[in-house]
Amino acid sequence: MSKLSHLDDQGRASMVDVSEKSATERVASAEAVIALSEEAFRLVMAGEIKKGDVLATARIAGIMGAKKTSELIPLCHPLALSHAGVEFAPLDGRPGFRIVASAKTTGQTGVEMEALTAAAVAALTVYDMVKAVDKSAIIENIRLLTKSGGKSGSYQAPEKPSREHQARAGAKPLGPPKAAGLAKAAGLAKATPRVLIHETAAPRAAPATGEREALRKFMLAHRLLVSQWAKSAEVPVNELYGYLRGRSRALSAASAERLAKAARASTDEMFGRKAAR
Repeated sequence: MSKLSHLDDQGRASMVDVSEKSATERVASAEAVIALSEEAFRLVMAGEIKKGDVLATARIAGIMGAKKTSELIPLCHPLALSHAGVEFAPLDGRPGFRIVASAKTTGQTGVEMEALTAAAVAALTVYDMVKAVDKSAIIENIRLLTKSGGKSGSYQAPEKPSREHQARAGAKPLGPPKAAGLAKAAGLAKATPRVLIHETAAPRAAPATGEREALRKFMLAHRLLVSQWAKSAEVPVNELYGYLRGRSRALSAASAERLAKAARASTDEMFGRKAAR
């Protein structure tokens, strides 16, 4: 067994001296999974959690977590990160999200802990945002996916964790993200976090409740996230939120058309209207 690098000759915890190491590009990615109830997942996807935009908040929290890693993990070195990102993708076959965090720097030590911290903090933030409706949400499978740079070289997480790790976890873990899932997540990562909206008093219900509910079901069926869908359609996110929350009577015709085009559907499909004969 190799010697643990954070212990000195007397077995005491100590920060590793990296001054003799060469500065190289260091990159790492990590994942976390949060499983939600059907209701919590629906509310997140529809942008109806009262605290605000769940994934935008979690993305910022994860990035902040990456930057604060050395303050949270005692023996981590403070690093000048050149990049930190957090991406989300709905899980296949069950309600919840896979969170993929990444970190990058050029320095004398790696960024694995920064990526792991970002994924963990993002998952915790999702829990905080949904706990009012789903206290049983489960955070699981926090693990390193990849790392590169430095003397130890590159690492790629195995498709399936070893039997030893499975037995230690006490449950069958998820495999690594599918390429398609990561591609979707990478697209979401480009979204600009919006200003959070906090509910005060419940708004009076607007007309066209049937179409509003049909739109929510359409979003859920197509795994459309409010802020990312609005951005891809070049529609003001507050207009879409306002309609979904009953603050406005209807979407403008132009916005409805752009949303439908971005979702590769018709406005009739979005609003559950019966096609004219």
